Amino acid sequence: MTLKLAIAQLNFVVGDLAGNARKIVDAARQAHAQGARLLLTPELSIAGYAAEDLFLRPAFTEACDDAVKGIAAALADLKDMVVVVGHPTGGSLRSRSVAVQMRYNAASVIKEGRILETYAKRELPNYQVFDERRYFTPGQGTCVFEAGGVSVGVLICEDAWFDEPAELAHAAGAEVLAVINASPYHVGKEGERVARMADRARAVGLPLVYAHLVGGQDEVVFDGASFALQADGALAMQAESFKESLVFMQLERSPQGVGVVAAPSAIAAPREAEAQLWDALVLGVRDYIGKNGFPGAILGLSGGIDSALVLAVAVDALGKDKVRAVMMPSPYTADISWIDAREMATRLDVRYDEISIKHTFESFKGALAEEFKGLPEDTAEENIQARIRGTLLMALSNKFGSIVLTTGNKSEMATGYCTLYGDMAGGFAVIKDLLKTTVFALARWRNAHDPYGTGASPIPDRIITRPPSAELRPDQTDQDSLPPYDILDGILARYMQDDEGIDEIIAAGYERAVVERVARLIKINEYKRRQAPVGIRVTHRSFGKDWRYPITSKFNETAGAQKP
Repeated sequence: MTLKLAIAQLNFVVGDLAGNARKIVDAARQAHAQGARLLLTPELSIAGYAAEDLFLRPAFTEACDDAVKGIAAALADLKDMVVVVGHPTGGSLRSRSVAVQMRYNAASVIKEGRILETYAKRELPNYQVFDERRYFTPGQGTCVFEAGGVSVGVLICEDAWFDEPAELAHAAGAEVLAVINASPYHVGKEGERVARMADRARAVGLPLVYAHLVGGQDEVVFDGASFALQADGALAMQAESFKESLVFMQLERSPQGVGVVAAPSAIAAPREAEAQLWDALVLGVRDYIGKNGFPGAILGLSGGIDSALVLAVAVDALGKDKVRAVMMPSPYTADISWIDAREMATRLDVRYDEISIKHTFESFKGALAEEFKGLPEDTAEENIQARIRGTLLMALSNKFGSIVLTTGNKSEMATGYCTLYGDMAGGFAVIKDLLKTTVFALARWRNAHDPYGTGASPIPDRIITRPPSAELRPDQTDQDSLPPYDILDGILARYMQDDEGIDEIIAAGYERAVVERVARLIKINEYKRRQAPVGIRVTHRSFGKDWRYPITSKFNETAGAQKP
């Protein structure tokens, strides 16, 4: 007995039910023509993931049900072809004060025009970016179906991270586990997935096929890298990450049971973390701009490291013709800044313009002269410069339609080293989840690699080696206001990303005064982050759906601060 199986590792669009259905039908026909008799699609592939509060609209889930029926009808002529489709189904009882969910994150098994079975996800994640208990109720049953003489047990994503769903499928006669998924990317996630699924395969003694989504959806990115494991957890097949593909393998029965058969070349070569991180940023930009219909992108190019990295990502994502860079020198802009900005724009061959803000800045100061009379210049004047730049970029965006890409990084977002309605003004925050030290590391990586063929060494070396500066006052550097980035980022990684306490971080070797200062900066700048544009999530804890702290709060973690 041999069953050829295919995985549709596809990039779906939330709410484009007709387009998503067409992709599934096309994939099924292509797979059938190549001899496959089972096709797996990702979790919630009909709806797109995550559809968020669209799930609460009865019209949406009803339309999803209709789309599944439409797929069944469209594939009625494919003899012996079984397709597993992920979709939401059901509804809820709702009032203005109460909601009782009767909606499921489901997978339907389709064959020759009929929906044979529908399985409801049992384990609903409610951590990090996941909020599935808001939308769904847990399923109770199992689903084991036959395809080409093989008994296949269906699980949906989180189900496979727990013991019971797989054990129940095994007890119901499954010879292989088919796991459909929408698991957002973060650095290191791919290896973690494979390791946990290998544990699951070994625990039940069954091979496991993991079908995964690819693409960007608002702040999350899905990396694909679908795979198949033998019953002993050995990797038998792995698709390339961050690419749409239709991947195939064989399931063969022997006296020892069902096993996965694939060519050695079916296992994609391992890739370094920086390469995957770069792909995540590129895909996040490309899909956000493409799926939302923007004609291109515009950004302020300052001659500093952050905007340089964003420009390189944008060109790799969109191509040089859809990216525009604007340099806006102020009285404090160093010559090397505009020289390096011009040089980088030339290397990447993008449209580059210079709009001086010197006279505008003087006009603002003149308008405020009476109010500011007798007071020294401080952050008020610094922020005026940033807000002038933000206004100019947004004006260009309004006039020409291109979205403004902001250039702030995670270290700045954490500590408030950014200006509301200034450098925070824009539509999409490309490096919002990159600590400053990661920005430097990724810039060096991109200069050593040209993964999309848009130009080698796009970032002038001086941009990487010079001390970072906002250039809003004479001889300013970031370290005038912040701890050194290696120290700051170490504290942020522990406090913000890993939820370590202040005393734990101090015990790890950081100075108490610095740790307490950083914690205070994170707390008092929550109001800024609430007004920041959405940005790409690439760590397990980002400022976005992962981070939900009150703006108004008197909690102080400093030792002894809570004593009455």
